Amino acid sequence: MATSDQIQITVLIAGRPYPLQIKASDEPVIRQIAKEVNEKVQAMQQAYPNRDKQDCLALAILGVAAELHEAKKQLDQPEDLPERLEKLNSLLDGLL
Repeated sequence: MATSDQIQITVLIAGRPYPLQIKASDEPVIRQIAKEVNEKVQAMQQAYPNRDKQDCLALAILGVAAELHEAKKQLDQPEDLPERLEKLNSLLDGLL
């Protein structure tokens, strides 16, 4: 059952409608994500004109998943972590 802050929207992904029940505050983000996915699908269709829409959708989503994986990896292991820790240690030493 929907709560009062839930709304129902329909997004088109690769030309197919998908009804979703989401928090009203999430609507702009969901619509932006759908737009980006559709742009990736369209780019795949242009890059691979002999592939069907399902293949292009799969390739586009794989690209999105790869971007998400890379972003998570950077959050989990920032490259400059040792430098940041050294700066923090220096600041703490200066305060003590």
